[in-house]
Amino acid sequence: MAAPRGRFAPSPTGRLHLGSLVTALASYLDVKSRSGQWLVRIEDVDQARTVPGAETDILRSLESLGLYWDGPITRQSERTTLYEDALQQLAARGLAYACSCTRSDLASLPRSPDGETIYPGLCRQGARPGELPPAWRFRTDLAPTQVEFADEWQGVRRQDVAAETGDFVIKRRDGFHAYQLAVVIDDAEQDIDRVVRGCDLLDNTPRQILLQRVLGLRQPAYAHVPLVVEPDGTKLSKSRRSVAAGALGAAEALHAALTLLRQPPPDDMAGAKPAELVEWAVSHWQPQLLAGLRSIQAPAGGLGSGGVSD
Repeated sequence: MAAPRGRFAPSPTGRLHLGSLVTALASYLDVKSRSGQWLVRIEDVDQARTVPGAETDILRSLESLGLYWDGPITRQSERTTLYEDALQQLAARGLAYACSCTRSDLASLPRSPDGETIYPGLCRQGARPGELPPAWRFRTDLAPTQVEFADEWQGVRRQDVAAETGDFVIKRRDGFHAYQLAVVIDDAEQDIDRVVRGCDLLDNTPRQILLQRVLGLRQPAYAHVPLVVEPDGTKLSKSRRSVAAGALGAAEALHAALTLLRQPPPDDMAGAKPAELVEWAVSHWQPQLLAGLRSIQAPAGGLGSGGVSD
């Protein structure tokens, strides 16, 4: 049997922070405990949001943490031809169409519990002419859209994509291909068979599985990591909880991340170097301890209160 392949796919919009470290570490431990390969993909398809120098900073931080990747770094910005080819394939089959709806057109439409617009296919018969380029949507009324999958840590998930999201965007009006399409093409092209990522992307997964089905692509195994939140339950403050690249700070950050993942190192590893912590964590990885957890609270002090110093 071939070694499993997992990936960490950060967006270069800022520094690595405690939440993204937890996700990266869980992904790394998951695949390395299975003697697999861990790839890094930079999700920079949206160049307008890319922060200069952020990619270098993230990669330096991963190295200082002892999280070394296998193979070359890939970048979504260099793969847009693959996404466009997939879009054109869907369009040729009548499964994708141009949409001219504006934000004001969408404002009165029903929304899902998480606030996303449920799009009913207003432009299925043709987009209105206009000055702005259209978006492109996947058509959900021409294929079975009931999706059920077993997430390894969050259990069985079910979603009727047509009813709960409607026709979803696969290419935006600004010309950037949407995450839903890009990630499906990337995972298939890189032979990723294990996707470990944050719970904030759990509800996106059925849309991606639907695209995998119609494009004839293999569905990887999914495991969604609980989100790291502030002690009061609010979204993690990324700016206050950034993880710098210094070795001393890296050891502290790793210890904090492992503790959040319910895998705290023993007391006799208090002074361990990053590489030693990672080696211990790979051999003692117990993912079942994350079963059913949707969120975990960041520490109120220490690393969480002021970030990590170089």
